Amino acid sequence: MPLLLTVLRQRLGRGALALATAGLAGCASLLPADSDPLAVPVEVPSAWSALPSGVQARDSAELSAWWDRFEDPLLSAWVGRALAHHTSVRQAVAALQQSRAQRDVAIANQLPSVRASGSAQRSQVGDGTPGNTFRAGFDATWEPDVFGVRRQASAAADADVQAAAAAVAQARVSLAAEVAANAIELRGLEQRLRLSRDNLAKQEESLQLTEWRVQAGLASSLDLEQARAAVEQTRAALPALETSLQQALNALAVLTGQPPGALVQEWRRGARADVPRPPTDLTLTFPAETLRQRPDVQAAEQRVLAAWARTRQADASRYPNLSLGGSLGLNAPRLGDLLDLSSLTRSVVASVTASLFDGGAARAQVRAQAAALEQARLAHEAAVLNALQDVENALVALQGNRERVARLEAAAEAAGNAELLARQRYASGLVDYRTLLDTQRTLLSTQTELAAARTSWSNDHVRLYKALGGGWAAEPAEPPPQSPMTEPSAAQS
Repeated sequence: MPLLLTVLRQRLGRGALALATAGLAGCASLLPADSDPLAVPVEVPSAWSALPSGVQARDSAELSAWWDRFEDPLLSAWVGRALAHHTSVRQAVAALQQSRAQRDVAIANQLPSVRASGSAQRSQVGDGTPGNTFRAGFDATWEPDVFGVRRQASAAADADVQAAAAAVAQARVSLAAEVAANAIELRGLEQRLRLSRDNLAKQEESLQLTEWRVQAGLASSLDLEQARAAVEQTRAALPALETSLQQALNALAVLTGQPPGALVQEWRRGARADVPRPPTDLTLTFPAETLRQRPDVQAAEQRVLAAWARTRQADASRYPNLSLGGSLGLNAPRLGDLLDLSSLTRSVVASVTASLFDGGAARAQVRAQAAALEQARLAHEAAVLNALQDVENALVALQGNRERVARLEAAAEAAGNAELLARQRYASGLVDYRTLLDTQRTLLSTQTELAAARTSWSNDHVRLYKALGGGWAAEPAEPPPQSPMTEPSAAQS
């Protein structure tokens, strides 16, 4: 501020100094002296703050490329292909490029502007002799950013760039989770289809055995019809499973940027019988700071910073504005005389403008930006709360499905043993067909439920990785471009 007053006193005289002083007197900052725009009154669960004794916090970098932990080559290949080709990521990248260009515009507004001009004019007054006038020159203008209006605009634009970069990361996180979930569902359908076919083969063997027993007079026609009905029921379930499997493949093809049906041959070459299961060492050993790497939380933070910068910009806009300008021109009646230095004209101008009365519009603009800042703060708080909810819900589901899988595995083993004993005893004539049919139905139902539970358990890991913000590698921080004409702020310090 003293530097500005000295320049005004030396260059523009006491009149301009009095005007500037009067303008500054009515422009006291409307912002609080100390304010943390990212203050969020949200407490994280105690498990996120204090880890159990002897447990070392995991690095958030372990969340990057988490899909490889499932050890399914097709799943990893499909995720990588989707991240490279899906339109959601490409749209987010285009929005990021737009934000960077807009930031460059905001930074360029801090620099002087130089324009070149030239004109040729032929004019005549009354019956006088026509005359020519040739002009050429340069004009330069610069508005020193004394109070930080343009610096705050650049800061807001830079925060917008960081929010757009977080949106790219969010698109990657969501897409990777969606592809992984679809791939795991596909593997679950594969297993259920295999189980149905295996059970169908056993029922067809039982049907053949029943036909022989009926021919030998050892079984009734009722047993034969029940056996035929069981076979047809199991066969009827196969087309529905095959249809769901094909639809899952079509969804994965579109997610990877290909037309439906493009993954059929690739899937057939890499088909497997079991649902991919990640390592069981993923526990709640990530510190609370991990949640800040969630792209949606980062984007909310950057939007708060952008709103804060625009609030400061609106407040600084109430201060007087200093403008410096100058021009060099050549003015001659003949084109050749433009090279004569005697036709050179020079001018320098400095001006100060300040609002004396605007009906309260400037103060209202500050209040409007402050309200926008409060909205951004509340959105940031909501993003943190949603992040905590997503993690807690994923952990609860993970724990519940882990126990459910363990119980169903025991049940499936017992049902398999019972079905084997029933088939042996039915072949020996020790039990009737109804007993065998019940054990086969129980086995198929238990195995199908187990396959679905394993699918849900694997997808719980996907949801947890997504809730923790995993699935993207943060690029090196891009330093915001600095204007070579930047001056220290006097009003905002």
